Amino acid sequence: METLTLKQRTFNSPLTKIILALLTFMAVVIIGQQIAVKLLSLTSLDKDYRNLLKGLFVSASCVFTYILFFKKYDKRAVTEFASKGLAKNLIIGTSIGFILQSLTILVIYLNGSYSVVNINPISFILIPFALMFTVAIIEEVLVRGIIFRIMEEKLGTYISLTFSSILFGALHLANPNGTLISGICITTAGFLMGAAFIYSRNLWMPIALHFAWNFTQSGIYGAITSGNEKTNSLLEAKIQGAEFITGGAFGPEGSIQAIVFCALGTILLLALSQRNNKIIKPYWKK
Repeated sequence: METLTLKQRTFNSPLTKIILALLTFMAVVIIGQQIAVKLLSLTSLDKDYRNLLKGLFVSASCVFTYILFFKKYDKRAVTEFASKGLAKNLIIGTSIGFILQSLTILVIYLNGSYSVVNINPISFILIPFALMFTVAIIEEVLVRGIIFRIMEEKLGTYISLTFSSILFGALHLANPNGTLISGICITTAGFLMGAAFIYSRNLWMPIALHFAWNFTQSGIYGAITSGNEKTNSLLEAKIQGAEFITGGAFGPEGSIQAIVFCALGTILLLALSQRNNKIIKPYWKK
C-alpha cells in the first residue's frame, strides 16, 4: 500500500478541498462582477439589459470555474454539471420551485391577504430574472456543490445535509427583517435543495428549483424575497395580514406554510432517493 506524504494527505483532505474551492469560487464571482460592470459600462445598453448580461456572465464564469477546478483537483469528469438529463433536471427543478411558491402565495390569497394591484409589462421581469438566476447558481455551487458534496464523501448524506442546510439558514440571518420562522424556513429550503441534488446527483436541479422559488416569489407574484427590497415584477401586489401567514417584511419565506411545503418536498425527494439507493453512508459505516 502506497504511503501518502503529509503534503498529499493535506491536499486530499476534504477540509482543504472545501477551503480552496470556496476561495477560488468567490474570487471568480467578485472579479467576474467587476469585469462585467466595467465592460458593460462602455455600451449604450439599458440598465436592465446590462444587469441581465452581467448576471449571465457571472453565472457562466461560476459554472466554468467549478467544472475546471474539480476536473483538475479530483482528476475526474465533473458529472454535477453534465448535459445528460439537463432538460429533465431543469424542468423538474423549475416545476417544484414554481408549484411550492405558488402554493405558499395561494394560502396568503385564501387568507384574504394578497391582492393584485396592477399587471406590468413582461419586460419588468428582466431584473428579477437576472438577479435570481445568478443568486441561484452562486448559492447552489457554494452550499450544495462544494460544502455538501465534499462533506458527504466522508460524513454521509444525512449528516452533511443537516450541516449544510443549517449553514444555509445561518447565512441568511443577516438579511433584513429576519424572524425565527424565516430562519426555520430558509433552513428547511436548504434541506429541500439539498434533497434535489441527492435525488438528481446534478446541480442543475437544485439551481432550477432555487431560481424558480425566488423568481416566482418576486418576479411573478411581486412579493419580497428574503427581506430584501422589492424588485420589479409581472404582478404588482398588495400583501398585508397576519405575519405568520404573509411572512411580513421578510416576505412569504417567513411564513408557516412555506416551511410546511418545503418540508413535504424534502420528504418526498429523500424518500425517492432512498428507494433509488442514492443515500451515501458515512465512512465509518461502509
